Amino acid sequence: MAHIDLGVDEQKHPGITGLLMFRPETAKPLMELAQVLLRGPHSLTPGERELIAAYVSGLNECKFCYSSHSASAAAQLDADPTLIDQVLDDLDSAPVSAKLRALLCIAGVVRDDGRMVTTELVAAARAEGATDLEIHDTVLLAAAFSMYNRYVDGLGTLAPDSSQIYADATRRIIEFGYTR
Repeated sequence: MAHIDLGVDEQKHPGITGLLMFRPETAKPLMELAQVLLRGPHSLTPGERELIAAYVSGLNECKFCYSSHSASAAAQLDADPTLIDQVLDDLDSAPVSAKLRALLCIAGVVRDDGRMVTTELVAAARAEGATDLEIHDTVLLAAAFSMYNRYVDGLGTLAPDSSQIYADATRRIIEFGYTR
């Protein structure tokens, strides 16, 4: 049960969904940001961007966000659902492109402390073909998802164990986006 009364059935509205319903005024810009970062036109696929969100959420140990964005990444990458766990467990040997690996390295550093992003990390991403937009948005994704993770966990929201809940949410997001 969340630390505050959200006024919703948390079983039906777990994680961030209950928080968004509690405060629609803040929900709108939060979901607009998620829509732009995860679903908007981009050179990185939605699945790759969801993987970055899942990776940061996993590093932050945010069960709800990790589970939901892992399900979304796997569905949109048409990948084995264990891919995201592989990336989290051992990024160096995970079966992702060298460019995505370099961007995930940047995301992991941002999640700890944005000041730890070095010119060497950026140069390594560029050497693998990452554009300035991709580097920018990776940093913003990592920063934003660290905030979303702290929002969800800081208010003690429910993170269901059922993978079906996350699969259902993934289908809705793929069809309607984050700003229905």
